[in-house]
Amino acid sequence: MARFCSNCGAQLPDNANNCPGCGKAAGPSAGRGTAPAPAAGGLTDNVAGLLAYVTIVPAIIFLVIEPYNRNRFIRFHAFQSIFFFVAVVIVSVAMTFIAVIPFLGVLLWALVYLAELIVWVLLLIKAYNGQIWKLPVIGDIAEKQADAM
Repeated sequence: MARFCSNCGAQLPDNANNCPGCGKAAGPSAGRGTAPAPAAGGLTDNVAGLLAYVTIVPAIIFLVIEPYNRNRFIRFHAFQSIFFFVAVVIVSVAMTFIAVIPFLGVLLWALVYLAELIVWVLLLIKAYNGQIWKLPVIGDIAEKQADAM
């Protein structure tokens, strides 16, 4: 499982004692039975990453408020959450036009919304487990935005 610096959010090599990005002590990795250390704001990185996906509001808040906006892991999940929300809105608008097709439209509408729900739940789980799981196009854009700040 990838580890990230709690100070700057850079990805840490498996055996690193210090962060290659900021030079701060990496600390022990969070294994089974131990909770990750809370960020300076009180939330652990994985909980903040999970909350970024709950609605678009926490994602925006995490991008504005320190210390969350300095953590690359939280920034990535916040940006991916915002871009996923925008994609869902675009697909929802398109699906309203497709749903008028008698049987096929309703079936397709249900399958698309089920797929969106499954992807959203997977994003929540991956963020809570401290993993960066990139969606195909959205994840690359979110990663570029997270690295740009």
